Amino acid sequence: MSQKATDPATETFLAHRSLLFTVAYEMLGSAADAEDILQETWLRWVKVDLEQVRDRRAYLVRITTRQSLNRLRTMKRRKESYVGPWLPEPLLTTPDVAEDVELAESVSMAIMLVLETLSPTERAVFVLREAFDVGYDEIAAAVDKSPAAVRQIAHRARRHVDARRPRTAVSPSETRRVLDSFRHAFETGDLQGLLDVLAPDVVLVGDGGGVKHAALRPVTGADKVVRMFFGGLSKVEGTLTAEPTVVNGNPALLVRLNGEIDGILAVRADGARITGLYYVRNPEKLSRIQSETPLSLR
Repeated sequence: MSQKATDPATETFLAHRSLLFTVAYEMLGSAADAEDILQETWLRWVKVDLEQVRDRRAYLVRITTRQSLNRLRTMKRRKESYVGPWLPEPLLTTPDVAEDVELAESVSMAIMLVLETLSPTERAVFVLREAFDVGYDEIAAAVDKSPAAVRQIAHRARRHVDARRPRTAVSPSETRRVLDSFRHAFETGDLQGLLDVLAPDVVLVGDGGGVKHAALRPVTGADKVVRMFFGGLSKVEGTLTAEPTVVNGNPALLVRLNGEIDGILAVRADGARITGLYYVRNPEKLSRIQSETPLSLR
């Protein structure tokens, strides 16, 4: 991508780069893999005869989708040997991402985890249709299916995701209030305060990747989650602090141990309580929380 900006291929690619990254990230849940996909997309794009391309944006999205599908199948094998639960790579996002309700929801940790339960093709169809409003014909060309088949896949994937979404829409300000209550109880050691802010069936998922300590299975139930938090705190040698941040367009906490980054804690809120806690500690997944990553649906 070192050609002059006046080159049409370069100009078009750079104009849609944030969009293409977002497509790849929503399909893969990994910023590092999404960047690889962008490189692969670029290498294919520069070989295209632009005179034969009717819609350059759609063509680029098609290339990105196909490369992401190939990568998804590779990642499936990688995840099978992953130590403990696998969580998406958190991204420090620009303010406009949080302001875009559709974008913020589509990249939220809760929805990204739901997407993990779809097949690669279902995920591609859902992401392109629901997040990016791509037409069925264009999606069909990207996933090598007929438009009729794509409609069926889209319906099935939408039903699957809808069944697993938070039951109540929660605004960023409400999520921030719930997270602030959790943070205060966490920092003051207020056991009852934690129980009050956690839903009875809350689920805690930790991702240490075998590098940092984390529960090897999701922990379900407020009592168990609170015991794990306070049990873990009693073993910490040093000072833990939590500061508000915005990750994947949603409120989160940046946790530090003795001033050094320990992890990112994202939440899923349903009403006035937290139903999901997602703690990413794997150092390999924390490279994107110190500088903002631009995302776009258009």
